[in-house]
Amino acid sequence: MTVSRREFLATSAAASALAALGKPTTSFAESMANGGIQWTKGVCRYCGTGCGVYKGVRDGKLIAVKGDKENHNAGFLCLKGFLLPQIIDAPDRALFPLIRKNGKLERASWEEAMTLIASKFTETIEKHGKDAIAFYGSGQGYTEETYAANKLFKGGFGTNNVEGNPRLCMASAVGGYVSTFGKDEPMGCYEDIDAADVFFIIGSNTAECHPILFRRIVQRKEADPNVKVIVVDPRVTPTARIADLHLQFTPGTDLAILNAMAHYMVKHDLVDPDFIKQNVGFGQGKAANKSWDDYVAFLEEYTPEHAAEVTGCPVEKIVEAAKLFGAKGRRTMSMWTMGLNQRTKGVWANNLCHNLHLITGKIGVPGSTPFSLTGQPNACGGVRDGGALSHLLPYGRVIANADHRAQVEKIWGVPEGTIAPKPGKHCIDMFRALDEGAIKCMYIMCTNPGQTLPNAKRYRKAMASPDSFVVVSEIYHPTRTSELADVVLPAAAWSEKEGVFGCTERRYQLDAQVLQPKGEARPDFDILVDLARRTGHGILLPWKHPAEAWEELLVLGSDTPYKIQGITRARLEKDHGVLWPCPTEDHPGTKRRYVKGDDPSVPADWPGRICFYGKPNKKAVVWLRPQQDPAEPADAEYPFYFTTGRVIEHWHTGTMTMNCKELKHAKGRAELEICPADARKLGVKTGDAVKVTSRRASMDFPALITDNSPEGMVFVHMHDKDRLCNELTIDAFDAGSKQPEFKICGVKLEKA
Repeated sequence: MTVSRREFLATSAAASALAALGKPTTSFAESMANGGIQWTKGVCRYCGTGCGVYKGVRDGKLIAVKGDKENHNAGFLCLKGFLLPQIIDAPDRALFPLIRKNGKLERASWEEAMTLIASKFTETIEKHGKDAIAFYGSGQGYTEETYAANKLFKGGFGTNNVEGNPRLCMASAVGGYVSTFGKDEPMGCYEDIDAADVFFIIGSNTAECHPILFRRIVQRKEADPNVKVIVVDPRVTPTARIADLHLQFTPGTDLAILNAMAHYMVKHDLVDPDFIKQNVGFGQGKAANKSWDDYVAFLEEYTPEHAAEVTGCPVEKIVEAAKLFGAKGRRTMSMWTMGLNQRTKGVWANNLCHNLHLITGKIGVPGSTPFSLTGQPNACGGVRDGGALSHLLPYGRVIANADHRAQVEKIWGVPEGTIAPKPGKHCIDMFRALDEGAIKCMYIMCTNPGQTLPNAKRYRKAMASPDSFVVVSEIYHPTRTSELADVVLPAAAWSEKEGVFGCTERRYQLDAQVLQPKGEARPDFDILVDLARRTGHGILLPWKHPAEAWEELLVLGSDTPYKIQGITRARLEKDHGVLWPCPTEDHPGTKRRYVKGDDPSVPADWPGRICFYGKPNKKAVVWLRPQQDPAEPADAEYPFYFTTGRVIEHWHTGTMTMNCKELKHAKGRAELEICPADARKLGVKTGDAVKVTSRRASMDFPALITDNSPEGMVFVHMHDKDRLCNELTIDAFDAGSKQPEFKICGVKLEKA
């Protein structure tokens, strides 16, 4: 068999995920014997797995990173994590402020840049009102940074136009958790992988997107030959290649598969009636006013045979998936990410995954849990937990709730009524408002919307408009966003600042500063504190160090189900991550939420083993969610499905990973993955240019002929700044979560 260079390098990258990288020490001050390197504990900068690392510094330079053997990743790192030192000294580091003058970005002083920003935001509020400004942040910013921005904009400027890119990746998971269980965030933990008998992986290419977790899944499967892996994905991904059962389907039809699995379980006695009676209610639309009989009647339509007709997935595979998932005495862990979330029915898809656990009772025990995988290192801790979205306040509070607003106003020390009662604009509406002129000023921090937003041409035009004022705080320049800015602020990079990350399993970890910022770069936390002072809100952000903001966050999270008061700075400096809820410093952290004896929010005298305290009646909801088509399925005019995602070598828009020479060399450009049959019809071979046209844009990609994609579907990775695949994608979004449908749109192809 011929192996391409990319396949060889990708295999090498996967192999690197399996290589433990030395035994760390725990002291930054202690100089180790191996060449005078000083090691300090930290967290990987990339995905939401939150791998523990040790950073090796010598002579003021970060020269090595190795895995933390005392953290959940047991010393293992993927190749991206191992190569992190290269992102610090990249040639495109932003080293000084820039201001646009006469159409060009020119070097400026910090004083000039900050004076301009403060005056523009102040004048805009005075002339056009507080909602003429906005903040757009990231699941990459530290919790303290994101909190500073959230507090300044909502409590100082008085606008709820605060959003972050987790709206693009995890909002549907949030909507699913809240609507089913009453509270956000996964209830299980990574240790569940070690106890699972069945893995149900849907809408996740775990092997490439979360390789350290994939390694753990493979390790579990190798340890017990009875462990089964089910993958539900239209593509033949590296994850699907290890599956015992792979369900391929027409994109956008997987809700029918999930309902058909439930149908089979109900018909074949694979449900847990006692668990359902004690712990489950039923709902349709927005109301939880249905019954078990209503649910059974709803499922009648979704026979495996009907689902096979709708989805193109063989009926026997749907049946086998239901049997494996629901088998009595077997523990099932479901895992998913963007393939479910980035959909116009993403919340519904999340609900249906939860349904399977609830009707079988496979929930709240080691190895049985619904478990969404997070895309970014702090999407959970900083944005979701910290309340940095347009409808949220910190630690499970919502803007629409008057009591919640009053609680936060009291802690912030601001007058009653300071926080506006109406939620702000969500991500897509925010950028549409920028396009339409309703929003005049936008502060963008730690993210690259000029490349990541769907239907990107429209929003790039809005950011570049002379009628808007856009500030971009960025580590690198130019990016596809900083090139559009009116002011570019050079931000300190990972390891040049300190802060807390919260990863997928509710694990809070402290990432330590080990370097001085390059050039004139400053931490985002310091920049926001300075902006608050210059705009008359210095009393709101009086801090000199992120640790002071963390103390305030502990107060905000203490009298809530998060119970984070035990996760003090001192504990974070010492420990290798702590899972909330954690009510005291000597509490071990909570592995499984809602479980009596584990979750401190469950009353000690609760009569059952599980209590879904997020719901008024303490019962989770099984939702009746029908199959619905995506916003833009393939049709006669645009006959191919177009989808995007990550590859193992890169992360997000590639601003960091493309600065790692090995990663860029392995997969530097986006290619159009197309199956051999479709390539023959087009008359193209690998390397030929193919013109891809959607209803929004056209773009050429080199073809990569592969059996990864089925007939009628093509795939492009999202990391290439020179080929903005998101100009092709659609900005239709889920009505509940407001998350766009990146994963599905119709395109037509022709040889370029």
